[in-house]
Amino acid sequence: MTATMNHLLVAPVLLPLATAALMLLLGEGRRGIKAVTNVLSTALGLAIAVSLLLDVAGRDAPAAFGIYLPGNWPVPFGIVLVADRLSALMAVLTGCVGLASMLYALARWQHAGVYFHVLFQLQLMGLYGAFLTADLFNLFVFFEVLLAASYGLLLHGGGSPRVRAGLHYIAINLVASLLFLIGVAVLYGVTGTLNMADIAQKLPAVPDSDRGLLHAGAAILAIAFLAKAGLWPLNFWLPPAYAAASAPAAAVFAILTKVGVYAVLRLWTLCFPADAGASAGFGGDVLVWGGIATLAFGAVGMLASQQLARLAGYAVIASSGTLIAAIGFDAPALSSGALYYLASSTLAGCALFLLVELLERSRQVELGPQQLDDGNDALPAFMDAGPPAGTNLDDNEQALIGRAIPAALAFLGVAFTVCALVTAGLPPLSGFVAKLAMLSALLVQPTLAAWTLFGLLIVSGLCAAIALMRVGVRHFWTTQDRPAPRLRVIETLPIAGLMAASAALVLQADAGLAYTRAAAESLHAPQLYIDAVMGARPVARQAVAP
Repeated sequence: MTATMNHLLVAPVLLPLATAALMLLLGEGRRGIKAVTNVLSTALGLAIAVSLLLDVAGRDAPAAFGIYLPGNWPVPFGIVLVADRLSALMAVLTGCVGLASMLYALARWQHAGVYFHVLFQLQLMGLYGAFLTADLFNLFVFFEVLLAASYGLLLHGGGSPRVRAGLHYIAINLVASLLFLIGVAVLYGVTGTLNMADIAQKLPAVPDSDRGLLHAGAAILAIAFLAKAGLWPLNFWLPPAYAAASAPAAAVFAILTKVGVYAVLRLWTLCFPADAGASAGFGGDVLVWGGIATLAFGAVGMLASQQLARLAGYAVIASSGTLIAAIGFDAPALSSGALYYLASSTLAGCALFLLVELLERSRQVELGPQQLDDGNDALPAFMDAGPPAGTNLDDNEQALIGRAIPAALAFLGVAFTVCALVTAGLPPLSGFVAKLAMLSALLVQPTLAAWTLFGLLIVSGLCAAIALMRVGVRHFWTTQDRPAPRLRVIETLPIAGLMAASAALVLQADAGLAYTRAAAESLHAPQLYIDAVMGARPVARQAVAP
């Protein structure tokens, strides 16, 4: 990676921080300026993330790493930021989700609170930092930044349901943060370092007398990550919290659980590979069976949900379970499909949370032609002027054929169908490609856990299809007497963009799978990461002439 790209590594963290500070200086007013600034900053962050991804994708190992030392301190004593294929992918997903949510919020949610824009940028800062840092303590710091911002975003808009769900959300995450800090302290006491690569390098030299303490610290840390990832039974807080949040906040939350999954994937493959001696594969069975239980819980939850918002929350749980179980097998081919699934499910989950409010709005529209969606700033609807002469009519004087579908309902129907297909893993969209890749990898795993996950992936897809089909029937097949809802163009654009990104994953499936395959191979060869980080050197200071 070039020196310029290395310096660009810190931009996704500094940009939202500077944007948040600027908007605080603007005071409580000037929401128009804040909105424009927020959108431009979020879009620029996405562009930077895409440039990082393209740079690492164009390089072969061992050069496919970007290392930046913000304080110019030698490793492992200073802060280190690292961009590899996995962290660059997560940064791009963060930018996509952030930009879509921000655009959607411009319609009305930005007006529901004074500090929405500031909290939103701090949320992005925490997400980018968590994915790019190579240090456990700084991972904790960025975790707390994104969680503190998520507390405010969850309560954004007020109301007793948000406060009730927010209290549970805050309580479980505070406990998880405490466990995070305890686990970090134990690992530091055993290894004497907090740099992830340095920890992995020193683990084989840990004496047998300290091995139990090492495993205890890793287990405590894993509990903190898995609670944030939504592992069963630590995920009771997730469906009500995500259902109570505003649409743009819930859409951003679609990637919050992936932070916990990312941390588990990064640290487990780095610290407990097959050649780690007595610690090789530590906790792998727990990840596999815990992920399988979480996937089953999410599938049952989707079937039992009567509200689309809660169904979307259980879909997030099912995706987390799938990813965690796939990680535990320690198989590069399975991890490759899981990373592709991670990208697909994150985009679909974000779009589904944005659709929840629009679909619920369509059910709340009162009867009457004055409610039709004919505003200048809304998605236009086809006005029903009555059937032409000579048209065959039914008993209710309605045309038997040729009824026009309002544009708003047509958009909602297409968007919901795309999200449903991706979530359920049905062809021909990206969810099917991801599940097919994982199923193919599981076929060569002759174990009970592999066959269990194989069957559950199919059954969970069927459960998701049934649950989403039931929601679709309720929202679209029983709406003959309801006028089309009012949809603003700014609310539909981000959903259309997310659907286009999902379609791009299918059209470029070969390139996408090649990228995730390279990312998985790099993860399962951790010595490449260790050598890249530990080999980073501070920039030499030039002597100043007297």
